[in-house]
Amino acid sequence: MAQLLAVVGGGDLSTHAVLAAEALRRAAGRRNAALALEIRGKGGGNPIPEAAIREATAVLLVGDGDLGEGRFGALARARAAIDEVLTDVNAVLDRLLAGAAETPGASARAATGPRRLVAITSCPTGIAHTFMAAEGLQAAAQALGHAIRVETQGSVGARDALTAPEIAAADLVIIAADTGVDRARFAGKRLYATTTKAAIRDGKGLIATALAEAQLAAAGTAEAAPTTDGPARPAAAERQAGAYKHLMTGVSFMLPFVVAGGLLIALAFAVGGIDVLNPEKAGTLGYALGEIGAKAAFALIVPALAGYIASSIADRPGIAPGMIGGMLAANLQAGFLGGIAAGFIAGYVTAFLNTHIRLPRNLEGLKPVLILPLLATAITGLLMVYVVGVPVAAVLAALTDWLKGMQGTSALLLGLVLGGMMAVDMGGPINKAAYASAAALLSSGVDAPMAAVMLGGMTPPLGLALATRLFPTRFTKPEREAGGAAAVLGAAFITEGAIPFAAADPLRVIPSMVAGSGVAGAIALASGVTLKVPHGGLFVLPIPNAVTNLPGALIALVAGSLVTGLMVGLLKKRAA
Repeated sequence: MAQLLAVVGGGDLSTHAVLAAEALRRAAGRRNAALALEIRGKGGGNPIPEAAIREATAVLLVGDGDLGEGRFGALARARAAIDEVLTDVNAVLDRLLAGAAETPGASARAATGPRRLVAITSCPTGIAHTFMAAEGLQAAAQALGHAIRVETQGSVGARDALTAPEIAAADLVIIAADTGVDRARFAGKRLYATTTKAAIRDGKGLIATALAEAQLAAAGTAEAAPTTDGPARPAAAERQAGAYKHLMTGVSFMLPFVVAGGLLIALAFAVGGIDVLNPEKAGTLGYALGEIGAKAAFALIVPALAGYIASSIADRPGIAPGMIGGMLAANLQAGFLGGIAAGFIAGYVTAFLNTHIRLPRNLEGLKPVLILPLLATAITGLLMVYVVGVPVAAVLAALTDWLKGMQGTSALLLGLVLGGMMAVDMGGPINKAAYASAAALLSSGVDAPMAAVMLGGMTPPLGLALATRLFPTRFTKPEREAGGAAAVLGAAFITEGAIPFAAADPLRVIPSMVAGSGVAGAIALASGVTLKVPHGGLFVLPIPNAVTNLPGALIALVAGSLVTGLMVGLLKKRAA
């Protein structure tokens, strides 16, 4: 028996809408037709189950207003006014049944024809992967004959933001992101979520998979539904990526505080000298810059990290418990490790409470603004004070003392590991793990690992650019032309500039990059290079006091780039 759907738009659930729905229900019952009904209005209603939509062959849209039409994909549609249903319900139902009979062919044609797609791309730092994923989706959609609009959520906020009419008209929503993305505006749309790497590697395959496997985004507001419950990749992949995604979301929001604070502290030293933060310097420009950087920007690093980890897990209700837990972590000297713990505790506690607390509909509005923040903050705070804070603070203190006391072999080995991690997957999970750890350590006053990470991340594209000049016969003409762009990206600390070369010859290029980055990181830490800023590449090196031992940093970068360039030239075969 064919499954039919009907949506009645009733404004404030007016009497006419209820009567029309009842007339449809009775008429379908007389014909033994399976009909799933939904009345939409300001007062709510009973949404059509997702399972019924998947099995349906046609949908009847009755009345005006927002009927959630985007949920129904390529289903055959019939439309009617409420007055038509009340006047002659059998004629309206005949129209719906006629549409159902034509559905198989219509659906097949719709599945193979051009589609309207909208997409969001985002990565933790919001620089290279965000825009490379967008370009991959745009090129793939154009090649497949689909229309697409992509919103990039980068380091400067959303660009080319999707409008409500564009979302309403879209057949499919694709989210290619390594951070949490608010899905509330896509309720009722078919949605598929994956990583930026999938969009960069195989945009065509991603779009084909998304068209086949997308699920309906759950209805509800951002405040009411945890983001982890939204439709996405297959469930196992979504769960596996969950903790990493939540951590990277926190890191992406934390980074502007680290960058601003680090640069302001460096400028304070440049303006007022090494003792600029002493109380007797109060009132000077240098002291003011130091106060802004150290006591404002840096004071917010851990709360921002914790707050946005919690927000990624539990959406907006998680922000307050997460930030308060992060502030407690900072006050307890638990640092970024305590902030990470507070963020996950607050996020999962808030999500649990949101799922299990049931209130009457007229009191539901109290959950996101009163009940969830109050209970989640109390639970998170008590756990931080009595259970988590003290042991994590002890671990962080031991780690900090060890890192600050590194010298000789230990510094060499740590630099080798951190530098090599930056080159293994060029912006992937291993790269981001090393980067996030080094950036977080800045908030605890440990700035040596950041030097190894940045120099190790700059080395791969710079080394490959050098190889295209030293060994031009080993590269194709397009690769030689890409060498210039790779040099610019490397200078800006965008490791992803090496991806095209690694994709073309991974067995020779990736080991060369890892070796060069490891050498750069090892030299940096062994020679005492430190870095107070987590991004910017060569462009931040000239800033006074942003880098200690600038000659050592330059030597490390040149040595690492030479190792990568020479190894690539020796290992690669002559280009065809």
